[in-house]
Amino acid sequence: MTPYSSARRDTTTVQRQQGADVWELLRDLKQGNDKTMDSYDAPELTPRQDASSRLKDFFIGATPLQKRLESVRKQTSFIPTPPRRKIPQGSQLQEDVDPQKFAVLLHKQWTLYSLTPLYKFSYTDFKEYSKLLTAFIAAEKKKGLAVEVGDDFNIKVVFSTLMGVKGTERDPEAFLVQILSKSQLPSEHKEGKVLWTGWFCCVFGDSLLETVSEDFTCLPLFLANGAETNTAIIGTWFQKTFDCYFRPLAISSFNLSWMAAMWTACKMDHYMATTEFLWSVPCSPHSLDISYAIHPEDAKALWDNVHKTPGEVTQEEVDLFMDCLYSHFHRHFKIHLSATRLVRVSTSVASAHTDGKIKILCPKYLIGVLAYLTELAVFQIE
Repeated sequence: MTPYSSARRDTTTVQRQQGADVWELLRDLKQGNDKTMDSYDAPELTPRQDASSRLKDFFIGATPLQKRLESVRKQTSFIPTPPRRKIPQGSQLQEDVDPQKFAVLLHKQWTLYSLTPLYKFSYTDFKEYSKLLTAFIAAEKKKGLAVEVGDDFNIKVVFSTLMGVKGTERDPEAFLVQILSKSQLPSEHKEGKVLWTGWFCCVFGDSLLETVSEDFTCLPLFLANGAETNTAIIGTWFQKTFDCYFRPLAISSFNLSWMAAMWTACKMDHYMATTEFLWSVPCSPHSLDISYAIHPEDAKALWDNVHKTPGEVTQEEVDLFMDCLYSHFHRHFKIHLSATRLVRVSTSVASAHTDGKIKILCPKYLIGVLAYLTELAVFQIE
């Protein structure tokens, strides 16, 4: 079964339906290997060399602009990426997470920020922080009018720990901050709906923990869901109170490719979502987006074919995985995806966008997803 496409003025969508033939993907990969012999058995030909050879043929006929864009794509990796990473696994510490709080973290779109260490932060002062932050938000909403800590406001801020959301025992405990509406009826004491949620965490943050004194608490990754005005107000309070600094955390196309490979490599009991990639093509007067959807079992079969390092993902494997998708797409649509910019990746584990948005779907791999995001946040801080 071949893909089909539907084009509009600003969007081209290409999808592979249920039961799509993964063998076409594998054939595109195998063609390069069959030029000499199996590239994994031949010492004189590495997978990367094989892929490079195929890419050379792949770019025959590309315009000079496409070739320059491809060169930029290969070179614009600003993060010193290790040559290999472990495939995300479940964490024993994650078993300590309160199921009710755990549910709050899943299936929501979070905006990512990096955060410098908090000075003189204390987990024992959560009640006091709640009062102070509630009063601060109320004052900001009233545009500078004086308010007293302890006044009765129509909102309530709640701080709470997220036990188990960590990679090692050494990582500081994650914590959750929520803005809740309060009932206007005196007879009702129930808390209203959640207006805003944010959480702070550190998962396998050893490289940062080793560089700060005991007066600082390292929680380099901050995730927010809710109105940006509330995020800005809360960020201002934290910066003034704990002498820290927030910065939006974007995700490069290079790191999106790593996420696609690592999340495809995860073993799933059942797949909840299609594996989908979104590329952006800058053009005038309207940008063009290309969406490429693959059945998750097809994506996993392709990954299993290129993957040769048990328990780990290597840079060679990531490149080969993506190059095979590019080649397969070009075979059917004559479009050079490698000359565009990857802006979104969606899998059954999680989805991520280059503008710093992420949605975590699979509870089993929560820690694995956060570990990579923590790595990106720590690099941005350093």
